[in-house]
Amino acid sequence: MTNVTQDVRDDFVRLWGSLGTFWGVSPTTARVFGWLFSRSEGADAEEMMTALDLSRGAVSMSCKELRDWGLLTSERPPGSRRTLYSSERDLEKVVRHVVQIRKQREWDPILENLEAWLPRLESESGDDAEFLAERLKAVEQLVELADSMVERLLKGGTVTNFGLKVLVGGAARRSKKPRTSDKAS
Repeated sequence: MTNVTQDVRDDFVRLWGSLGTFWGVSPTTARVFGWLFSRSEGADAEEMMTALDLSRGAVSMSCKELRDWGLLTSERPPGSRRTLYSSERDLEKVVRHVVQIRKQREWDPILENLEAWLPRLESESGDDAEFLAERLKAVEQLVELADSMVERLLKGGTVTNFGLKVLVGGAARRSKKPRTSDKAS
């Protein structure tokens, strides 16, 4: 491996780690995923510990969390005592797994609580109860809209077959366009 390849991999892993909190995992777990994702072959815990300067416990916890999210597979080659870990390679599957877990952790509880709170507020009279009910209905409408889009993504419908590819393609085209600030220079 060249120094350039290693430098780019290190930068990618650092960036991916900083994005971990966005998708609901620790930076360490995100770094482990990013490092495995950037490799053509799986790796064992010792390799991850050395490459990422992590403890055995940190690697073990990160791998368990990534397995729970469906983003990592493990296998023990015949005759070997080592377990090799590999990341999910399909980015659409990665996005679907992350969105599914975030939906379960965040949006589903919001909707469940709103179902209980709104009838209670409607039975209450007064401007404050009416104001809060209106605000919560707006939250409910927004979350339901996002939830319906996510459900289509997760079920492999139109959003996955067409929309996600358009979004990814649009992002790729956008990254090639000069920025407004570049034009002004």
